[in-house]
This record gives sequence, structure tokens and C-alpha cells, in this order.
Amino acid sequence: MIRFARRFLLTPCGSSICLLLAVVASTTAALAEPPLIPREVLFGNPDRALVTVSPDGSQLAFLAAHNGVMNVWVQPIGQADARPVTLATERPIRWYTWAANSEQIIYRQDRGGDENFHLYAFDLKTAQEVDLTPFEAVQARLTAADPDIPDEILVSVNNRDPKVHDVWRVNTRTGKGEMTFENTRGYADVMADSQFVIRVATRMNNRTGGLECHARDSADGPWYELGTWGLEDAAVSGPIGISRDGRTIYLVDSRHVNTGRLYAYTLGDNNEPTYSALASNDKADLDEVLFHPSTGKPQAVAFEYDRTDWQILDPSITVDWNFLKKAGEGEMKLASRDRADQRWVVSYIRDNGPVSFYLFDRPTRKATFLFNNRSQLEGLKLASMKPTIIRARDGLDLVCYLTTPADGKRRNLPMVLLVHGGPWARDSWGFNPIHQWLASRGYAVLSVNFRGSTGFGKNHLNSGNREWAGKMHDDLIDAVNWAVTEKIADPDRVAIMGGSYGGYATLVGLTFTPKFFACGVDIVGPSHVRTLLETIPPYWEPIKAMFEQRVGALSEPDLLDRISPLTKVDQIQRPLLIGQGRNDPRVKESESVQIVNAMQAKQLPVTYVVFPDEGHGFARPQNNMAFFAITEAFLSQHLGGSFEPMGSSIRQSTAEVQAGAELVPGLNEAVGP
Repeated sequence: MIRFARRFLLTPCGSSICLLLAVVASTTAALAEPPLIPREVLFGNPDRALVTVSPDGSQLAFLAAHNGVMNVWVQPIGQADARPVTLATERPIRWYTWAANSEQIIYRQDRGGDENFHLYAFDLKTAQEVDLTPFEAVQARLTAADPDIPDEILVSVNNRDPKVHDVWRVNTRTGKGEMTFENTRGYADVMADSQFVIRVATRMNNRTGGLECHARDSADGPWYELGTWGLEDAAVSGPIGISRDGRTIYLVDSRHVNTGRLYAYTLGDNNEPTYSALASNDKADLDEVLFHPSTGKPQAVAFEYDRTDWQILDPSITVDWNFLKKAGEGEMKLASRDRADQRWVVSYIRDNGPVSFYLFDRPTRKATFLFNNRSQLEGLKLASMKPTIIRARDGLDLVCYLTTPADGKRRNLPMVLLVHGGPWARDSWGFNPIHQWLASRGYAVLSVNFRGSTGFGKNHLNSGNREWAGKMHDDLIDAVNWAVTEKIADPDRVAIMGGSYGGYATLVGLTFTPKFFACGVDIVGPSHVRTLLETIPPYWEPIKAMFEQRVGALSEPDLLDRISPLTKVDQIQRPLLIGQGRNDPRVKESESVQIVNAMQAKQLPVTYVVFPDEGHGFARPQNNMAFFAITEAFLSQHLGGSFEPMGSSIRQSTAEVQAGAELVPGLNEAVGP
């Protein structure tokens, strides 16, 4: 399965640039009236996550804690003797995949959040581990794997030139490899066919920020232009797959329409190409595609407006799909399948309960429950998430998600505006631990897909161009005003909180609208757009033009000053909490330091927490526990909600409280001598 919508997170993901955040936390429980859901239950390590079936259909793999750290586990299907096969001891493993030979696990790991990922292969029989990308200060990406080449993969690495990724063919058994594609043309992303031939490559136009897609029909064939998209279409368009026979390239295209639709570019018997539409939705961009494991042809597609809507393209799975929609509780998702397409791992997502996993046997049409991802959630009274359409002041519809406390309270509540990262990303319906955590403390929580968010068509996305601290912020204000008008939120008790772009939005909230929010929580957010652009990782260079067109360029210093919170520090009137990872390659530590120093110089209230072993967001459970414990006390002080005591969470983390410990109740004591 491929999840497509181009969710830019100021991280290299294919040809995308992304500014997203992933934070989790854990701590001990304390009781209030009604009882609080402990942070550990919501943010601690899940029981199991990322469940997959091996290509040969004989084994299951998943992520689970081993000695308190998330590792890869494997168990034979039909047996209960799962065992950890990786031995990470500090930083959790958050992504893995099966090798095509079904005998190795390939996983990704960096050091301290620096995002210089290595790819490793672990052999289940010999227990030998091989570093497949043994380069220093180099980022590796898995580019291709295929069942016909079971002991090899294609890997993209930027060891030759830090600005671009070349492609290497690597043996997963020995680790030996050789470069097979030298990226001399500045491509941001490439795609290979089933024979490991690079057939499709994309790059940003360094002048317009548009997208150029080049293709070739064979290893020695000439490159030709498959398609070009201007800036207005580039973020929701581009190639997403190649059929295994190599005859068809699948693309998402929004030219001449508003939303990204699925198309097939197919070479006929006489090599005469056809371009045909396969699936579309007038309200939402293509979000996910389910490809057949043997043919590589799309069988089902998903579009997400306020909830996910699946369309079946291949009638051969209709009966199975309809059966599975009723086999579990929640939104069904096919998470993994074997090569023979006989065994599927299916997950069911709810907004007020754990994710449940089932193993589906297609020949017998039997779905067997495996486990939930968080068993401690079972039996708890959890809040529901309500999709809500809020209209901005200029008439733009904003898909939002509102959560209110599970005890039924819905009027005049303290509220947290939770702003997603990106900004070229989106919020979605489902179980959101931050929503549940805050609702348990008595807060309403509102997430807003402001203009510039992806998934809602190019008009919605492009209306956010060059609107940082402008109309994008107006949308957030309009959403809060809606909640106040509806008597949901107390206007004097609204906080703004977010990570990455959401952290920037928090800083904008406290500087551009200084009396509107009661307080703010900024997690790894940039404070000045100029210094953000000056310190981007070198591998963002191929896509820098897109950022300059959508936000602003270094050649426009007045604009960058105008949209940067750092230039308006003297406007701040409300308390601010900042969390930062020292090794963050996207939003450098200096982004937080410069605004903290400016606030301290003006004697403005700021609390600053740094984690020396983290990057863009906090991965280690002890560090998540610490920051969320501080956040909870901070919000309680300024909004009046309940909070769970910090306990020993700060001392058990690497948190360095560099400013304002005295401003958060209990933090000085929690830090200790």
C-alpha cells in the first residue's frame, strides 16, 4: 500500500520536504475527579505497532518494546512464541520492512535524531546484522525491493554529494554494493521497475518551484519528459508506482481539475502511450493506493476529506473487502499482505479505542483477531473525535476535528488549539493520543486543516501560498472564534500548541495576536524564516525553490522579517513553553535559542527545555514523558485544567531546563539538585 498525499513535513520523504512532529510520552498515574488517564497509558510504548506478514506468508513481524525500547519482533503464524530480533537499547526503531527473501528484516536507525539514517539487515536464521549503508553523516533511503531479486535492494544515499542521492544496488546478506545510478541531474526522487532499472525521476524546477517528471522505457533508453506540473499542481501531483511488467506508470495529476486523481500512463503494443483516468474525488486528493503484490496494478484507492472513503478498482477483492469491513470495529485498513495474496494483516482504527489487528485468510475467508496496539486502553472511557466543517472569514471551508471531555462537558471549556506540522500536511480522524490526553484533563481540543494543508485539493493548498503569519493564521483565529461562538470554548482560556510548523504557528499566535491566547507551547518550531532557510540540510537543495515560492526567498529579506515571530518579540504578553531537540537537522537548536534570548532580554516569561539526544521531535520515551509532564503543569497553570504530577519523569530523562523552571509549578523540584 502507498499513502500518497504529498504531506510535506520538512523531512526528506521522496521528493517532499516536511516539517512534521512525532512526540510520545509516558509517566505514572495520579487520580483526580474524574480519574485522569495516565500519560503512560496514552503515550508510553504501544504493545505492538506496524504489524506485517512476511512475503512468504509464514511469519508476522511487529514493533514492540524490548527492555523498554521499541524493537522488531517476529513470530511464526499460528504460534505464540514471538521473539525480539533487533537489539536497540537507546533510540527506538520506528520503521522496518521484510526483505523479499522472508529471511531478513531491514530497518532504519539514526543517531540522536540527526536523521542521517542507516539501513540495516538482520538475518533471522544466523542472527547476523549487516549495516547496508556504512557511511558517516550520510542519509540512506530504501528505493526498491522485488521478489524476483530476493537478496538485494536499491538504496539511495548522498555520500558522493550531500545535496543529492545516488542509487546503489546492495546485497542484504553481505552488505556489498555498487552505484548503479549517479544522480547528476539534481533529481529529488527516483523510482525503479521490477528489474531495478531506474525508470522515473522527478525534480523541482529551481526557478518556478514546479515539478518535472522524466521517464525512460529501458536501462539504455533515452530520457523523455513524462509530465510537468506548475507550482499550483506540483504538491498534489506526480508518479507513485510502476506495474511489475514495466508497461504502466501510475501518476496523480491535478491539471485542469482541483483534486489529485489517479491516472495510468501505459505503453501499448506499438509503444504508443495512452493516458487514462482511473479514480477521482471532487472534494479530496488521492490519499492511498492499494497495489497488487504480484502485478503492481492498483486494486483500491482512498480519498480523505473528513473521513476516509475507499473505492474498489479490482472486482476480485470486492467480496473480501465487504467481509472485512464488518469483521472488526472501526475504519478498516489493509496493512500488509503476502506475495501470494492469501494472507492479509488488517487493522481497524477507532477514535475512542485502541487499534485492533486481524489476520485474514483469503481462501477460507476467516479473520482471526491478533491483538490491540494498546491493551491498557480497553475499558477506559475515552473521548470521541468529531469532524467539523468551519468556514473561514473569506468563505473557505476548513475541515477540523473537535474533541471534548468524555464526561460530556461541552460548554465554556478551556481549550487547546493543536496545530499540525508541515504546513503541507493535514490532521485526520482517528485515535489521537494528544486529543485524549488533553480531553482527560478537562480541555476541549481543536485541530484545524487551515489553508495550505494537503488533501483538500490544490485550491485549498495554494490559498496558503505566501500566507505564513497571514491568512493561514487567520484560519486558526477563525476556528477558535467559532468554538467561542458555539459556547464550547472560554475565550479567556485558550492555548495554542504545536510542533514544527505548529510551533511556528504558536510563536505567531503569541506575537501577531498577543492578547488572543492565554499561553503557547512551541515544539521544535522556527522563529525566523530567514535563519530557517539559511540552515536547511543540504539534501533539501533540490526542492528549495518550492519553499521559496510558497513561503518566501532569502532575496526577500523584508518579507521574511515581516512573517517571522522573532522580529515581534516585544509584542509577547503571554507565557511560552519551548521544547527543542539539540540534533534537529530541520529546525536547528538556534531557532529556539534566539527567541529565548530575545524574550529573556525583555524579561518576558519563557520556559525552555532542550533534549541533547533528540532531533525533530522526541523519540525516546523518557524524554517524551518529561516534556509532556512539563506541558501538563504549564497548561494547568494558565488554563485551569487538571494535571498529573511530574514525579520522577524529569530526572529520568535527558531534559535540560535552560530557562524558566521557576515559571512552571513543580518543575524546579522535579529537576532536583
